[in-house]
Amino acid sequence: MTDDPKTRPNRHDLGRVFNEVPELYDRVRPGYPDELFADLGAITGMDERSSVLEVGCGTGQATRSLAALGCSVTAIEPGADMAALARRRMASFRNVEVETSTFEEWDDCGRHFDVLVAASSWHWVDPSIGWQRAHDVLRPGGWMALLGNVVVRRLGEPEVYAETADLHERLCPGNPGWGHPPLEDDVRITGEGWGTVDDPGGLFGPTIVRWYPTVQWFNGDGFADLLRSTSLYRRLDRDVREPLADAVAERIRTRMGDRVSRRYLSVLRVGQRAE
Repeated sequence: MTDDPKTRPNRHDLGRVFNEVPELYDRVRPGYPDELFADLGAITGMDERSSVLEVGCGTGQATRSLAALGCSVTAIEPGADMAALARRRMASFRNVEVETSTFEEWDDCGRHFDVLVAASSWHWVDPSIGWQRAHDVLRPGGWMALLGNVVVRRLGEPEVYAETADLHERLCPGNPGWGHPPLEDDVRITGEGWGTVDDPGGLFGPTIVRWYPTVQWFNGDGFADLLRSTSLYRRLDRDVREPLADAVAERIRTRMGDRVSRRYLSVLRVGQRAE
């Protein structure tokens, strides 16, 4: 069960894909460890005087951590319902403003920022527009930061897809997204630079990459809800997605003790704006 760029919906479908289930998305999707934001602040010099642009804030999972650093955060999100939930989540922070727009169509009103952050969202931005626009809205010496969560597995540990591959092939055969997550050690070795997104060329300097192992624990119903929140499953027709999710939940209950892990490598990729 991968998140391969080739299996993702069209960028223009982003608002629809996640905007259908904002509360579910907010409840089950993984956040990012505190150590990542501490490193982000240390690398970029981000503090309460800094201005941050967050691209694709979703329901505000990373926004909360950015706001807690004390910096001024402008967060943009294309999904109206996702943005509305982010505003409610951020209501107690006076240093956060959420705007509803895609990055490509966003009106910057001449504003410039010290840091641009995209948390599990940059692959939705058109690279022919996004990298140059990121460079343009950053001040000289500004920083670009991509955050992400890569699903991984460890040898010898029970893994949900291995236990449910037969269900996936029976209920939704031939889907190019089906497959075992990569091994954690392999991801660490191969995941340098800006990762799977297009390279920005000379717009940003050398990339600093940091990895953070994290884990979520679920019962069967909780794991099925996690699947329902991902683009790979949301793009399935409901009459395919729901029987498949229910079957996975039942398999976890009956064969895996109703308790399974979802391992991630959270990743921070940071590069400074080239002049």
